Amino acid sequence: MRVAFSGTHRSGKSTLLGQLAGLLPHYETVDEPYHLLEEDGYETAETPSREDFEAQLERSLVSLEDEAGVDVLFDRCPADILAYLLALDDGTGIDADEWLERVIQAMSTLDLVVFVPVESPDRIAVPAHEDRALRMAVHDILEDLLLEERYAFQVEVLPVQGDLKNRAQQVWQRINIQRS
Repeated sequence: MRVAFSGTHRSGKSTLLGQLAGLLPHYETVDEPYHLLEEDGYETAETPSREDFEAQLERSLVSLEDEAGVDVLFDRCPADILAYLLALDDGTGIDADEWLERVIQAMSTLDLVVFVPVESPDRIAVPAHEDRALRMAVHDILEDLLLEERYAFQVEVLPVQGDLKNRAQQVWQRINIQRS
């Protein structure tokens, strides 16, 4: 299965992916686009710009295109980066349509998107320096994109809840059902 873990920053998605990677050692893992770009030598401003997020979106799309493996766990998917671009829209008019065809195509290569929401009460301690408004804006946009199917990505979405153990169990069960 090709599984992407989706959620705003500080939602627990990378921790959940790490937990599942330990339970599924035959799965390949692909780091989030931000880190892949860093490894490639790309320098992002301390506060990423629209151009930085566009570079991340391009890298996310390429990761899904290049990673032909059958059993892969992706930290983030194109919907995540699109959500950041939409949340950061400063009136300069991010044109989601210019990316949409490629995002829909890439998302269709996934078997499952695990959506890690911000829960109430919040399970993750968010440092004071984090942009909490951006975090929640991205969360809300991801809910719209993935659960309300704003763009009809046509991929199964599994929203998880609870502590890490419960979230991992929900994903584990879903993967085992799919593989049966």
